[in-house]
Amino acid sequence: MYKPIDPFTVYLPQLDVHGYTRDIVTTVVNDFVYENYRMGKEKIMVIHGKSGGVLKDAIHNSLKRNKYVKKYYLYNMNIGCTIIELKKEKEES
Repeated sequence: MYKPIDPFTVYLPQLDVHGYTRDIVTTVVNDFVYENYRMGKEKIMVIHGKSGGVLKDAIHNSLKRNKYVKKYYLYNMNIGCTIIELKKEKEES
C-alpha cells in the first residue's frame, strides 16, 4: 500500500524518544534543541508517539521554559510528533 511521504519532514533533524522515561526525555530533548540551535537550524522534530501522552506532556512542559524555543506545536499529519521552531541567535534575549 502506498504511504504518502510529507517532504516537509524528510529534511528536518529528528529525534525519536520512544522508550525513554519521563525523567530522562527532558534532558535528551533539551540537548537536542541546544545542539540544533548552535548549528543554526530553524525547525526540528521530536517523535514521541501518540499513546498515553506522558512523553509529549513532559516534552511540552520542558519546551515552555527553554530559552532557545520560539514556538512548538503538534505536527498536523501525525500527532505523535512535535515540531519545534528555534530562535535565531540575536532573538535570544
